[in-house]
Amino acid sequence: MQEETKLRQLVRIINADIAGNRNIFIGLRKIKGISYAFSNAICNLMDLDKNRKIGSLSDEEIKRIEEIIRKYEKIPVWLRNRRKDYETGEDQHLITASLDLRKEFDIKHMKNIKSYRGMRHSFGLPVRGQRTKSHFRKGTAIGVKKKAAKIAEARAGKDEKGKESKGREAKPKEKAKK
Repeated sequence: MQEETKLRQLVRIINADIAGNRNIFIGLRKIKGISYAFSNAICNLMDLDKNRKIGSLSDEEIKRIEEIIRKYEKIPVWLRNRRKDYETGEDQHLITASLDLRKEFDIKHMKNIKSYRGMRHSFGLPVRGQRTKSHFRKGTAIGVKKKAAKIAEARAGKDEKGKESKGREAKPKEKAKK
């Protein structure tokens, strides 16, 4: 029972490069769409030591991990990241690019049907009910003049004063007679 001292530097699992010196449990999380719980379920299904280095996995074990991720029927339904899809009604587990595409299509769908969440997405506002009085204020300045705009406006006013200013001129206040 000789332990392998030679570790692979990089292990490629489902289009994700994972450093070989990471633990299996942590390394699987580098794949987009794999959570702590899903990684734990994979390790338990395959009876793998979670603290074992991912670089020490054999090619058969890597193929078996990929098969479990792609064919997720052995994983409990409550661990999947897309349950009751509104198009198919199936419970799915999406990973990598398919996860990004599905999320993008869902947002476009919400915008098209003009749901509340879709409108919040299109306006660039927070979607999940956060307060907006003091946060999410980047990008627009409403009712507040920028310092540079104030300086430019003041300079324009001085230049035109010699000629004739376009804006209203302040009239001197007359004292009210009693």
